[in-house]
Amino acid sequence: MKVVVAIDSLKGSLSSMEAGQVIKDAVLSVKPDAKVVVRPLADGGEGTTDSLIEGFGGEKVDVEVTGPMGQKVSAYYGYLKEQNMAVLEMASAAGITLVPDQEKDPMKATTYGVGELILDAIEKGCREFIVGIGGSATNDGGIGMLRALGFEFYDENGECAGEGGQALAKVWKIDETEADPRLRECHFRVACDVNNPLCGTNGATYIYGPQKGVTEEMKPVLDAGMAHYAEVTGRDRKNQFKDTEGAGAAGGLGFAFLSYLDAELTPGIELILDAVGLEEEVKDADVVVTGEGRLDHQTAMGKAPVGVAKVGKKYGAKVVAFAGSVTKDATACNDAGIDAFFPIVRGITTLEEAMKPENAKENLAATVQQVFRLL
Repeated sequence: MKVVVAIDSLKGSLSSMEAGQVIKDAVLSVKPDAKVVVRPLADGGEGTTDSLIEGFGGEKVDVEVTGPMGQKVSAYYGYLKEQNMAVLEMASAAGITLVPDQEKDPMKATTYGVGELILDAIEKGCREFIVGIGGSATNDGGIGMLRALGFEFYDENGECAGEGGQALAKVWKIDETEADPRLRECHFRVACDVNNPLCGTNGATYIYGPQKGVTEEMKPVLDAGMAHYAEVTGRDRKNQFKDTEGAGAAGGLGFAFLSYLDAELTPGIELILDAVGLEEEVKDADVVVTGEGRLDHQTAMGKAPVGVAKVGKKYGAKVVAFAGSVTKDATACNDAGIDAFFPIVRGITTLEEAMKPENAKENLAATVQQVFRLL
C-alpha cells in the first residue's frame, strides 16, 4: 500500500510537516509494510513560507527591510538551495499587520521592502521565486518593489515620483536602465487567489482599499492615479495587464509582477501542489491523506485539502481527511473529492486542551490508526 500525506497545518497546534509525520508514524504502526510519503501543504497564504522551508529542509533567511510606512522591519524568506528557489510572503515586508490602525496611510505605504527581499534572494543565487501576495498594507501598484529592484519612475519635471499611492498619478516616465539585469534570469510564480482587475469599482482601490485606510474621498483619486500609472506602463513597456484577473491583488502588486517581471499569477493551492511535486507521488498511490484544522463548507470551495483531493481522484486513489473539528456542512467536502473525513477530538474537552500540540498529536495518531485498520 502506498500512502501520500499532504495535510495543511492545524493552526496553533501542528505545522503541516508535524501533522504529516504523526500520520506517517500512525499508518506504519498498523500497516508496517506501507510506503508513506509526506509532502508539505499550504495554500499560498500565511504560513506558506514556513511550510515549504520545513518540508524541503530549507533555510530561513532574516533580512532587515523597509517596512510599509518607511520604518525598518525584520522580514524573512525561505531559501531552498537545491531548487535554486526563494519562497516569500509580501506581508513579511509590507503586510497590514505591520501598521497600527491609526497609522494606516495608503498614500504613503510602500512595497519597497518586498523588492529588498527579492534582491537579497537574487544575491544568494535564487532564480526561481514563489511569492504570496496576500495581506498587504499597500496600494502603490508595486512601484515601491520595482524601485528597490532598480526601476525608476519620474514625474513630468524629471523628478522622482516618490513612494506610495500618491506617486501613481505623478508617473510620467519609466527608466529601466538601472533595473537589476539578473531579473531577466528569474522566474516568478505568484500565488494569487483573487481575480480583481487593477482599476474600477471592482479593482484594487475600491475593493481592498478601505481596510488599508482608503477613505471614500480617496477612492476616485487613487483609482485615477492607478489608471494613469497603468497607461504609462502600457505605453513604455508595450504590454497591457490592467484588466487581467489578479492585477488588482495586493494593491496592484499583481499588476507590477505581470507588467515588469513577466510573472505567472496562479491560484495558491495549484502553485504549491506543483511546487511540492504532489501529482507525481499520487500517480501510484492507493490512499491520499489530507486535512486541516477545521473542515467546513468553505473547505469544499477550493481550500488546500480539496486541491489535494482533486489530484487523488484524478488517479483513482481513496482520499481521507482528518481535522481538529468538523462542521455539519462539511459533507460538501464529499462532493468535492474527499471520500471520508474524521474529526480527531475524542471526548468532551476545552478548545485550549484540544489545541495543545501534545494532545493534538495523540488524538491525530489514534484516529489515523483506527481508520487505517479498515484500509
